Amino acid sequence: LEELRWRLFVGALWVVIGLAISAAFGERIIQFLKEPAEARRPDFSLQFIEPFEFVMTYFRVSLLGGLIFGMPMVVYQLLMFISPGLTRQERRWVWGTVLGASILFMSGCAFAYYVALPPALSFLLQFGRDIAQPNIRIGSYIDFVTRLIFWTGVAFEVPLIVAYLARFRIVNWRQLLRWWRMAVVGAFVLAAIVTPSIDPVTQSLVAGPIIALYLLGVGLAWALEPKSQPSPSQRPTDLPAA
Repeated sequence: LEELRWRLFVGALWVVIGLAISAAFGERIIQFLKEPAEARRPDFSLQFIEPFEFVMTYFRVSLLGGLIFGMPMVVYQLLMFISPGLTRQERRWVWGTVLGASILFMSGCAFAYYVALPPALSFLLQFGRDIAQPNIRIGSYIDFVTRLIFWTGVAFEVPLIVAYLARFRIVNWRQLLRWWRMAVVGAFVLAAIVTPSIDPVTQSLVAGPIIALYLLGVGLAWALEPKSQPSPSQRPTDLPAA
C-alpha cells in the first residue's frame, strides 16, 4: 500500500504541475477553444452572469490541461505498480503502453477539436438563427467543448483496451469480431452522449472513428493473442532407437 500511495502521489503531482502550467496560459487556452466558434460566427462572444462563473470556467480549463499533461505519468505509475506480477516480456510493454495511450488520447483530442467540433458548432450556432440569436454563457460553452475533447480522447483508447483484454484472455478476437454490431450501436450511443448535438453528421463523425478503432483493436487482439501450447499428445514423439 505504501508503494501504491507513492505512485498515486507522483501521478497526482504531475497533474498539479500541468494544472499550474495551464493556469498560467488559461486566457490563451480559452481563446484557442473559442476560435472554432468565431470562425463560424465572426460576431460570436461569450458572457458570464454569475460572479464566480468565469473563475470556475478558468479552473476547469486548467484542470483539463493538467489531466492531459499528467495522464501519461498516471498510466505509467499504475503499470509500474502492477509490473512485479508481470513476466519480463510483459514488463517491456509498459513503455509501449504509455506511449500508445498518450498518442491515442492526444489523437482523439485533436480529432475532436479539428474535425468533430466545427460541424457541431455550425449546426448549433446556425440552427434557428432567424428566430433567436445565440447569447452563450462562457461556462456552458467551455463545458461543451472540453467535454467533447476529453471524452473523444478517452474513446480513442479503445484499441489499447481491446488488445489488453485479448492479451490476458478475457476475450478473444473471434468474440470481438462477432460483437461488431453491438460495437456499432455502442459507438453511436457514445457519440450521442459526447456530442449533445442532434445533427447526425456530427454524431457520425465521432462514431465512425470509434468503430474503425474497434476494428483496429480486433486486429491487435488477433496479433497479440497468446498462442496455445501444443498438448503432449500433439507433440511429436521420438523415434524408437534402432
